[in-house]
Amino acid sequence: MTDIWDAEADTFDEQPDHGLRDPAVRAAWADLLLPVLPPAPADVVDLGCGTGSLAVLLAQAGHAVLGVDRSRRMLEVARRKTLTARVSVDFRAGDAADPPCAPGAYDVVLVRHVLWAMPDPSAALEAWVRLLKPDGRLVLVEGRWSTGAGITAAECERLVLAHRETATVIRLDDPALWGGPIEDERYLLVSRS
Repeated sequence: MTDIWDAEADTFDEQPDHGLRDPAVRAAWADLLLPVLPPAPADVVDLGCGTGSLAVLLAQAGHAVLGVDRSRRMLEVARRKTLTARVSVDFRAGDAADPPCAPGAYDVVLVRHVLWAMPDPSAALEAWVRLLKPDGRLVLVEGRWSTGAGITAAECERLVLAHRETATVIRLDDPALWGGPIEDERYLLVSRS
């Protein structure tokens, strides 16, 4: 699986919501995520961070960010982004299902488009929840895409509520987030406890 993502690293950011190169798309993601995070500087871990677009966005907002991804090529691209953006992000190679992170150390666990691909989503969520401080926030961006891949909001909410007390789902149908209109199910899930 790592080889697939290594091969995608050079072109991954061509998707508007991956690279956040378009100022309008970048602003839409900032407007979506920053209000659901605690005030900066919060300790944030971005699991399955890919090329680091969200990690850099959050670091620019003043958060202390750790990005974890299995693909070393994706992490190389992410590190270059931090140099261009003049921010500091700690990037580590590791498996999002079993992240190389200290338990109870993070105010926020952010995971975008990763839960649906986990062989055991419940076990992954359990591992992610362990990373949170007692009042930490789990922030997931997921979807059920027109290809049939992904996870529905109802299923994601059910999985999260097996490990947490709350889960708030927000539909993400604003074309500004994706660089154009979408017809599939995309959402943000925030769990504050």
